[in-house]
Amino acid sequence: MAVPIAVLDCDLLLYGRGHRTLDRFKLEDVTDEYLVSTYGFPRQFIYYLVNLLGASLSRPTQRSRAISPETQILAALGFYTSGSFQTRMGDAIGISQASMSRCVANVTEALVERASQFIHFPEDEATVQSLKDDFYGLAGMPGVLGVVDCTHVAIKAPNAEDLSYVNRKGLHSLNCLMVCDARGVLLSAETHWPGSLPDCTVLQQAALTTQFETELHKDGWLLGDSSFFLRTWLMTPLHIPETPAEYRYNMAHSATHNVIERTFRTIRSRFRCLDGSKGTLQYSPEKSSHIILACCVLHNISLKHGLDVWSSPATGHMEQPEEEYEQMESMDLEACRIRQELLLTHFS
Repeated sequence: MAVPIAVLDCDLLLYGRGHRTLDRFKLEDVTDEYLVSTYGFPRQFIYYLVNLLGASLSRPTQRSRAISPETQILAALGFYTSGSFQTRMGDAIGISQASMSRCVANVTEALVERASQFIHFPEDEATVQSLKDDFYGLAGMPGVLGVVDCTHVAIKAPNAEDLSYVNRKGLHSLNCLMVCDARGVLLSAETHWPGSLPDCTVLQQAALTTQFETELHKDGWLLGDSSFFLRTWLMTPLHIPETPAEYRYNMAHSATHNVIERTFRTIRSRFRCLDGSKGTLQYSPEKSSHIILACCVLHNISLKHGLDVWSSPATGHMEQPEEEYEQMESMDLEACRIRQELLLTHFS
């Protein structure tokens, strides 16, 4: 006679059906210091996430014991901020390593679903003007709507034949295109580009370019470094400045553009799963892209909650590969005219 095979819950195998470990951890029973040191964020921030994501994380399940939204969020934060599925992390909240992995997947997708809610350019005139004023206050660069750059995040090799994710350092990575404001709030994040693509190609193919070329962003521009082409909506530095005005322009450009480098360092420092110190993200490119985007959403939410102290550089090795590029001077005469007018009007 055939013996039926039951599919067993990992937590059930470890603890037994009557075990109440899933309910033993309570946020109110531990200090903020413990929560910050273990999960990266204070109590009120975690409560906010429970309210924000609770409905998505409480979907019907056929498993015998669903893990609470609070526990799922703690598990995911523990992974994002530590970069590993440590046994002690699961033990602290009473779930297995396999359940930790499922929690990270659930929370990641819930955050990705809300990406457009937290990562977007302002639309009303007052907020756009405030955005420009904040940038102008940094180094006197007018009309700036955001600073743009790319950064690489290490991932495991998808397969031996696929070389599209191998970057200039010979490592597998995703090349992530991001834009931030003067405080480091992300206004755009495209995290899915293969690491083999140079920054200029990523921008050329990005939704960001379509957005700026088809929508009404005629009264300002982004700032990008010399790995990008000069465009009417993207001001780049001059390759060989000659006049005092050109030097002043380049200095103001560099000081303003530096905001996104600090933002990258902050994100890597806060979310150690991205900084390379724990190794590569052990997921497919698609899932790795979603984890990066989820961390970007959490970054913006944390700034919204006042957790905006600039962090020190991360210790990981996976920084953006140095680009070996020729100067990307534009043949766009209108873009050249706009930059020249900017030089004459504000830096002469």
